[in-house]
Amino acid sequence: MNNEIRRILEAVRSGGMSVDDALLKIKKEPFEDIGFAKVDLHRKIRQGAAEVVYGAGKTPEQIIGILDVMKSHGQDRVLITRLSAESAERVAEAHPVDYYREARVGIIGGFPKPDGIGRIVVATGGTSDIPVAEEAALTAQVLGNEAVRLYDVGVAGLHRTLAHLDDIMGASVIIAIAGMEGALASVIGGLADCPVIAVPTSVGYGASFGGLSALLSMLNSCASGVSVVNIDNGFGAGYLASMINHMDAKR
Repeated sequence: MNNEIRRILEAVRSGGMSVDDALLKIKKEPFEDIGFAKVDLHRKIRQGAAEVVYGAGKTPEQIIGILDVMKSHGQDRVLITRLSAESAERVAEAHPVDYYREARVGIIGGFPKPDGIGRIVVATGGTSDIPVAEEAALTAQVLGNEAVRLYDVGVAGLHRTLAHLDDIMGASVIIAIAGMEGALASVIGGLADCPVIAVPTSVGYGASFGGLSALLSMLNSCASGVSVVNIDNGFGAGYLASMINHMDAKR
């Protein structure tokens, strides 16, 4: 898709196409309707990152159909989230996909060279939070970021967090992932001088209410600069962190 846009712009520059004709071509077919999905072909132009495929609830055949459209329009790198191992095996028969079982993430086209302004730190309260953290870290990496993983550094052993002060204070964005009472985000938010994205997870005993307790704790954080995404939403945190890590001054 980007190659086509480039050809149109070059034609305008050379005088081979008028501005109005170029505008019409760019507006034409911003998505492709394949019946069960309307594949957004202009998202990378609008937002800087191409459409991501949410695998849960889709059949392998539907995922393959969407990938076929993306590939035919020049999207060589695709992120598939919440992809089951069974669906990944079927998709791999049609498209080469690297599957990360723990994160339930499939990646087509590998990782680009990091081009963000700094590093994204992904920290978890405990080992049980790692699946959500891996979804966040892999999302950040496929969007062109260097991700530093700090796992099992929760407040039940605060010395584990403090042992990584250099990484925390040197980050451009931090993703703090925790279940239980969700205190990790406040602790890191009180140490870091960069934005902190808090991700509550559904890890915890009965009174954690499937992550609701951690969500409310993070929303009520007394540390400035902490924002919160939905429960178990590692993808959303990784995507937002990438946007922050790719910010340029707008004049």
